Amino acid sequence: MFVCICNAITDKQIRAAAEDGATDLWGLQARLGVASGCGSCKETASEILAEYRRSANAGTGPVRESPKPQVYCPAVA
Repeated sequence: MFVCICNAITDKQIRAAAEDGATDLWGLQARLGVASGCGSCKETASEILAEYRRSANAGTGPVRESPKPQVYCPAVA
């Protein structure tokens, strides 16, 4: 399912980025560009990432943190 229409990002791509080390929305933005257009997908993308982390990290050690990229703020028309 498409989560970010602006950048054509799917839930599968978000899960793959999480598997590759993205641990928060900043990490997803750095890897995929999700939520860098209109931002309406931010909540859904964060929920998918959190769901993945809960299932993948249940009972495992600490999770790596992603570096914080610069925040993109779209212009308001």
